[in-house]
Amino acid sequence: MRRLLIRPGAIGDVIVSLPALEAAATEAGYSEVWVPGATVPLVGLANRVRSLASTGLDLLELGLAPEALLDHLRSFDSIYSWYGTAREEFRAAVSRLPVRFFPALPGDGGEHAVDYYLGQVGATKGDRPRVRVERWNGGFVAVHPFSGSARKNWPLDRFVELTNRLSGEWCEGPEPGRYRFDDLGELARWLAGAAAYVGNDSGITHLAAAVGTPVVALFGPSDPKVWEPRGPFIKRMNLTAGVDEVERAVLDCMRCVH
Repeated sequence: MRRLLIRPGAIGDVIVSLPALEAAATEAGYSEVWVPGATVPLVGLANRVRSLASTGLDLLELGLAPEALLDHLRSFDSIYSWYGTAREEFRAAVSRLPVRFFPALPGDGGEHAVDYYLGQVGATKGDRPRVRVERWNGGFVAVHPFSGSARKNWPLDRFVELTNRLSGEWCEGPEPGRYRFDDLGELARWLAGAAAYVGNDSGITHLAAAVGTPVVALFGPSDPKVWEPRGPFIKRMNLTAGVDEVERAVLDCMRCVH
């Protein structure tokens, strides 16, 4: 069986979907996964991974799709799509293809996103996202002080103080001692070398957990029952926490792997 999996979304959305994508891909004799370009290096266990932008999929509902794309889509026995679920024009354009559409975001039931997506594809629940990279011990504390929303962020001055106390290294920013990664695969390898990670509710926090690094995740408005990262060592804290509390949590995480 040939199966295509189409998963749009932000970094964190794709990461929490990885167990479902991999379970559905493993069932097939041949599988392809189409995801946003930045997340291509994070997806394993498929025969081919492509960026959504490279496929021309957005041209389908405009009636402008090249015949080669249509032929390629017709070659699949099964297509799972989180793309275009709520767009009637797209659904109509692929109505003759073997497409199963899934909601791209969990509902209000309080089920963790990883389990929600696993359930959509009929897979066993309980696995965690894994981004498989070579793990080495760099011994540093990785810090990511940003997210997609200011409402999700622990105060920046507290991050600065915490980083100074722990001699941490930021994975964002141009200043000396801070890093900027344009490739998520490169960032994943860097995070895998950290002794611990601390950050807000963000895709990068999910990535740190997925490579197996001990994580202190600072949560605010999001529901942690749904969006808390899953990994071998996770400590969730509230945005109201002080620097002393977060420092102790980071040190506890570092000790738990030794």
